[in-house]
Amino acid sequence: MFEKKSTTQAPARPAVVQRRGVERRKAILDAAEALLAEQGYEAATLKAVGERAGIPVASMYHYFSDRHEVDAELLQRHMTALDAALAASLERPGADTLAEAVDSVIDPFLAYFRAHPSCAELWFNGRAKALDESVRAFDEEQADRLWRVLTERGRIRPDTPALVLRIAFETGAGLFDIAFRRSPDGDDETMTEARRLVTAYLATYAPGA
Repeated sequence: MFEKKSTTQAPARPAVVQRRGVERRKAILDAAEALLAEQGYEAATLKAVGERAGIPVASMYHYFSDRHEVDAELLQRHMTALDAALAASLERPGADTLAEAVDSVIDPFLAYFRAHPSCAELWFNGRAKALDESVRAFDEEQADRLWRVLTERGRIRPDTPALVLRIAFETGAGLFDIAFRRSPDGDDETMTEARRLVTAYLATYAPGA
């Protein structure tokens, strides 16, 4: 006569499940970032990250297939922030000389790596093949952006090949690598030489050179 009221709990709503998944992914990335900054690349294993995030290792695989996937997503998060910092630096008025233009790229990179040691660990110490490809692609995008800025502002000749800036960027990246091997904060002496080397190379493409 009377319908029996079901005591079975209704399945969680998709939006709730999705939000929980987003929150857990963020917790994992935050834990990985903290471990990288505090203990370095080798310490930030998937197990250690799960323990730091309060998520069982078995559950970690619901969100990331392995630690390289965690590294890749965390690096992408850093790249998004770094891209915005570089864009803001290059768009600021000034950079009247080629040396100042070079500084407008080197300074945000150096400041970001120093403020985010987890990014420096991934950039210089945790370069698996997938991460290496991401960093190279990022550097090429920034090199092309700098080429456009320098040609538009007349700092280098308009017929300067974009390859020149890619070479300058890759050379600078190699010196960044040396600087962060010499010191966790990026060795200042090495960075001074990086500024001189890149500026001197680009000066060979300056108008009238």
